[in-house]
Amino acid sequence: MVLKRHSKTVIALSLILVVMVSFFSAQPHQSMANSTQDEVYRGQTPKYVFMFIGDGMSYAQVSSAEMYLGEKTKPGAVTPQQLNFTQFPVHGALMTQDSSSFIPDSASTATSLASGHKTLSGVINMDETKTKAYTPITEKLKKMGYKIGIVTSVPITHATPAAYYAKVANRNDAYEIGKQLAASGFDYFGGGDFDQKTGPKGTDTPIYDIVKNSGYTIANTKETIMALNSKSGKVVAIDPDNYETALDYEIDREADELSLADYVKKGIDVLDNKKGFFMMVEGGKIDWANHANDATASIYDTIAFGDSVQVALDFYKKHPKETLIIVTADHECGGMTIGYSLTGYSTHFDKLQPVTMSYQDFDKIITTYKNSNPATPKLEDLKNEIYQAYGLDIASLTSYEGELLANAFQKTMSNAKPSNEQEQVLYGSYNPLSVTLCHIVNNRAGISFTSYSHTGVPVPVYAFGTGSELFDGFYDNTKVYTKLAAITKVKK
Repeated sequence: MVLKRHSKTVIALSLILVVMVSFFSAQPHQSMANSTQDEVYRGQTPKYVFMFIGDGMSYAQVSSAEMYLGEKTKPGAVTPQQLNFTQFPVHGALMTQDSSSFIPDSASTATSLASGHKTLSGVINMDETKTKAYTPITEKLKKMGYKIGIVTSVPITHATPAAYYAKVANRNDAYEIGKQLAASGFDYFGGGDFDQKTGPKGTDTPIYDIVKNSGYTIANTKETIMALNSKSGKVVAIDPDNYETALDYEIDREADELSLADYVKKGIDVLDNKKGFFMMVEGGKIDWANHANDATASIYDTIAFGDSVQVALDFYKKHPKETLIIVTADHECGGMTIGYSLTGYSTHFDKLQPVTMSYQDFDKIITTYKNSNPATPKLEDLKNEIYQAYGLDIASLTSYEGELLANAFQKTMSNAKPSNEQEQVLYGSYNPLSVTLCHIVNNRAGISFTSYSHTGVPVPVYAFGTGSELFDGFYDNTKVYTKLAAITKVKK
């Protein structure tokens, strides 16, 4: 009897185990099936939609900014100070691979966000054959009566902003992208300049003329930009202090220069109307800073990105039942990580506090020094400038740091490009001296980078307001379009 009872128990447990294994093994297939279906949304449609994209911004970029602020506010307390968007009630994460690689570029990832399709790196709103065009959600919303605004801290014809109004087989065709900007009929473009003002032939119509002939006002002084309002018509607001067609890095921005947040404020002034608006805002220089492995510049621009989100939050307070705010990224850049082999389990964010400028502004100091034609160039000649820019006393460097910096100085003064794999790893395509100074400060703080390019790690998405609940979970970046399309009820 005992043996029979034991046998029955074994059989029962075996059946339960089989059912459980079958259930759990089926879950991924069910999840994959659901991911291909359209989103279902039965809530209220938001009248105002803000789409914030921190280019190159993943968890390390966000966390380093919060740790930096925490150290600044409460030195030594190891207490991060949260950015406004990380306090949003809805938090998800996105996979970012494109059709060609797990490490994508901004053209393909922005296409996924804007149009809901995968494509090749370098391609904007076209398929892999480069013959079929995709329609970004902005075009559909425009037909529904929304006004459309595009804001960025980098050139307005760069890949991420372009994905919200253009369709090209090659992201480098910025003149064509500029022409499509003019033809879009969208209501407000703000921030960076056009990075190809004339066509490839040299005899093509200047892009400014094409834009003006399409009915746009080009506002490129602080006075004309600040005067913009809902009666200004179609506007392209170009930063008057732009450097290489982009806004200054936030760490280098003078107090009287316009910020990314200022362009969002002006966008609201221009776009606000009874039918609503959609505004895409890109913090593009987060990406640029991480390409250069400049952690402090990345932190400053991430904080400035948060300042631009605050403008939308202030607007939300006036329209709490009609506003949706989404904050995400297209991909990660630089392989930033909070951790370095020589600092172990310690972080020292106080080491970043003395940094006063970006690598870009220090490059100008180096250029000035080189142009002075010193008879015998010496690193010692720049010791004061290095201390003022990075808080580094070159006399107190470790032997390892000193050797790195001496070699970088010699390479900088020789004007020679990286000649071997080791130099490519150390300097990338950047000025050896400035990038090495960044590396030393980063590493002292407990931050390191693995690349001068993008990486394939997931990126966060944060959402707040009407329809925000759809953005919870872990999913492909194309689903951002699908979810937003369901919430705004755009037609396919």
